[in-house]
Amino acid sequence: MRSIPIAALAALVVALSGCATQPGTTADGIRIVASTDVYGDVAQAIAGDRAEVTSIISGTVQDPHSYEATARDQLAVANADIVIENGGGYDSFIDGMLAASGGSDTVVITVSDLAADHDGEAESHDDAESGDVDSHDDHGHIEGFNEHVWYDLHVMEAFAGELAQSLGTLDPDGAAQYNAQLASFTEQLDQLIQRAEGLRHEFEGKKAFATEPVPDYLLQELGFENVTPEDYVSAVEGGVDVAPSVLLEALRLIESGQVALLVHNEQTTGPEIEQAVTAAREHDVPVVPMTETLPAGMHYLDWMRSNIDAIVAALGAGTQ
Repeated sequence: MRSIPIAALAALVVALSGCATQPGTTADGIRIVASTDVYGDVAQAIAGDRAEVTSIISGTVQDPHSYEATARDQLAVANADIVIENGGGYDSFIDGMLAASGGSDTVVITVSDLAADHDGEAESHDDAESGDVDSHDDHGHIEGFNEHVWYDLHVMEAFAGELAQSLGTLDPDGAAQYNAQLASFTEQLDQLIQRAEGLRHEFEGKKAFATEPVPDYLLQELGFENVTPEDYVSAVEGGVDVAPSVLLEALRLIESGQVALLVHNEQTTGPEIEQAVTAAREHDVPVVPMTETLPAGMHYLDWMRSNIDAIVAALGAGTQ
């Protein structure tokens, strides 16, 4: 996809926005722009037919870490009433477009800011933003913070509540509808949380190997201990070769019989990942693939439910 520099995008927005409908006045309702369809799907569930939701990244092909904005993306952000970003270095292209649009009235929800303090990770996030921790790697990750917060069911519950409140403020006439749709969403989400809590007694203390930190929050919720070597994860996330000694350490760990589960991101490939998956299969370690963005044809709640189902099925535990 052809990209356009932010400066050029800003000029284009100035030229086009003069004839564009101003935020909050569209006949289709409130305009919401989400960085990915993960947040777009939740936004649609909460807003219903009173909002027009645009997800800049949809499907499992594009990588949010390296995505470059188009003129169409920039115009959507410039005309949005609410912009939803993950933050934490994950979708920094949104920040560039917000800066270019200069829309001071736009409500911006940064979901990673809602993250609970998981073993100090939220603190690490704050430190990294302020410069106290090494900042970003080449893929935009903030060192010391797992930015994949949509795998944290509690954070997503907080996000849904924040969004419903923002919608109600912008559109008081729709507040009752937003709250009703929020209640329906959170009821289903709470069922998932309760299920995860119910499975902890089966998974508590079991060791998991994750080729990337994408599913870490969900694994933690289920009680798993992630034992993946940090240097292995850092190399894979940074898009660089895993050092031979680190790869050997990872493979020996998988082959040792200590690891109960291996989870890998289907959207990322590479020889080090393939070697880890192969080693797991050769040593009868269950392998569960997951994705970083919403699979086609699925809603967020269905997606998280299917991930839990996959882990339960792989380990022959619980009742699906």
